[in-house]
Amino acid sequence: MSKSPGISPRSRGRMGGGRFAPTEKPKDFKGSVKKLISYLGAYKIAILIVMILAAVATVFSVAGPKIMAKATNELFDGLMRKIAGVGGINFKYIGKILLFTLGLYIFSSAVSFAQGWIMTGISQKISYKMRKDISEKIGRMPMSYFESRTYGEVLSRITNDVDTLGTTLSQSITQIITSVATLIGTLVMMLSISPIMTLISLVILPISAFLLSFVIKKSQKHFRTQQEYLGHINGIVEESYSGHSVVQVFNKEEEMIEDFCKTNDTLYRSAWKSQFLSGTMMPVMQFVGNMGYAGVAISGGLLAIKGAIGIGDIQAFIQYVKQFTQPIQQIAQVINQVQAMTAAAERVFEFLNETEEEQIPDNAVIPENVTGNVRFDHVSFGYTPDKIVIGDFSADIKAGQKIAIVGPTGAGKTTMVKLLIRFYDVNGGSIFLDGTDIKRIPRKELRKSFGMVLQDTWLFNGTIMENIRYGRLDATDEEVIEAVKAAHAHHFIKSLPNGYDMILNEDATNVSQGQKQLITIARAILSDSKIMILDEATSSVDTRTEVLIQDAMDRLMKGRTSFVIAHRLSTIRNADLILVMKDGDIIEQGRHDELLERNGFYANLYNSQFEIA
Repeated sequence: MSKSPGISPRSRGRMGGGRFAPTEKPKDFKGSVKKLISYLGAYKIAILIVMILAAVATVFSVAGPKIMAKATNELFDGLMRKIAGVGGINFKYIGKILLFTLGLYIFSSAVSFAQGWIMTGISQKISYKMRKDISEKIGRMPMSYFESRTYGEVLSRITNDVDTLGTTLSQSITQIITSVATLIGTLVMMLSISPIMTLISLVILPISAFLLSFVIKKSQKHFRTQQEYLGHINGIVEESYSGHSVVQVFNKEEEMIEDFCKTNDTLYRSAWKSQFLSGTMMPVMQFVGNMGYAGVAISGGLLAIKGAIGIGDIQAFIQYVKQFTQPIQQIAQVINQVQAMTAAAERVFEFLNETEEEQIPDNAVIPENVTGNVRFDHVSFGYTPDKIVIGDFSADIKAGQKIAIVGPTGAGKTTMVKLLIRFYDVNGGSIFLDGTDIKRIPRKELRKSFGMVLQDTWLFNGTIMENIRYGRLDATDEEVIEAVKAAHAHHFIKSLPNGYDMILNEDATNVSQGQKQLITIARAILSDSKIMILDEATSSVDTRTEVLIQDAMDRLMKGRTSFVIAHRLSTIRNADLILVMKDGDIIEQGRHDELLERNGFYANLYNSQFEIA
């Protein structure tokens, strides 16, 4: 299928230029988290090690303030002894405490570094595996999926969503483990110092939980919309870029800008709301934490006056209060990242769960020594059940025949070829290759028998030699050049800068459309397939080159079954059999001269081309 210039009905229908209604409610949050946890199963041992390291680092970090409290108590008691004239400050004891505390913090930092290093490796492996799974999934998905979606929408799942998931996974899991461990450890230490002060501190928890749940509920739907419209806007940008010249020729810049602005506006509003709501978590939690801090300071002072606890214990407890609210604030902030990660994971898993083509049937037959006999037996097909494209198609093609398929636009010519190579499966009837129903042949094995040249050329970023060798990867340079000469492309390739080593850019715009067509024909010749399919293969070349290519293709197709779809009927006069299609059915068939003598539909179609000329 050809790329849309960015203003196609398909792209507008899917993207609507921003006319999609925002997602009203989040999708299965818990289900996506479960799938993600299952995806992490292969790394459960490494994650367990990370959790242990996080717990160890937290224990040593949390123990620091209470040990430091002993130094503060000794400093205060020593000062009181000095004032009373009964002794002084034991600086040696205080020094030992400080050195021991420093060792704890250094060890805790080293363990934290180790857990971060391991978790980063896990997240990158997960991203790698997801991209690999998506890449393999693409090869198993039906053509209908890609013909009903924009390129940007699919690419967004491979790039943006996987990047979001990988980055957030590295940060959020480590942060959650550390925060939870810190929370538990700090709570234990606080209880060991003063249960009463701990109870006062815990008053902030139900308030925090209520505020967090409220913000999460409000922001989740906006995160989902943000991820969705990021894909839509990528699609618009990709299409408008690839079809930039068409947009300018038809003066559609304003319409493209309008479509972009509408979609961008929806993305802006959803991103603004999600970021604003998630951004309120930190200041709200800080306010609640400061309220708890004030309560602890007052109650601690009263207990110190009564002699229930020491000055160092109050200092340690205040530090613990700060440590206690900090992981809550961190968890609140991480929830923002987790929501974005879950929304991205949902989209990735949706893609991975899409319906696949059956690759290997239960009663699979792998053909050997394909000769090229093809039979269509009462084939019917429609892209949708209510719109039948091919009604009742039957034809018997012998090996080595050159079959021309002609007819008006929309007659079903290209659709018939798509059915032959199983881009789609028939709704009714059967197609046979050498007497075997093609549904019993694995798709990969079936397509090995076909070489194909389409009207819409496809070349990738690489050298001309690499693009042609794509037809048969084990071909030598000499075989590639021989195929190029057969396609009459050798002369123009040698005249290009660097010749066969010239690098084609992403869209192959540094060669002409006709030259691209010659390269794809050379690629098909190199494949040396038993069955050749040419769908308007010479539509982009001049008349003189077309004659040369026809001669080369005639020699190539000798002894091979070939299907040639052509609008210029003068190019298929020497076909062994011409199938004339109209409204999805064969209405006439025979050789060129026979069909002209009948003076039927084909004759009118043939003569009309000269009348127009």
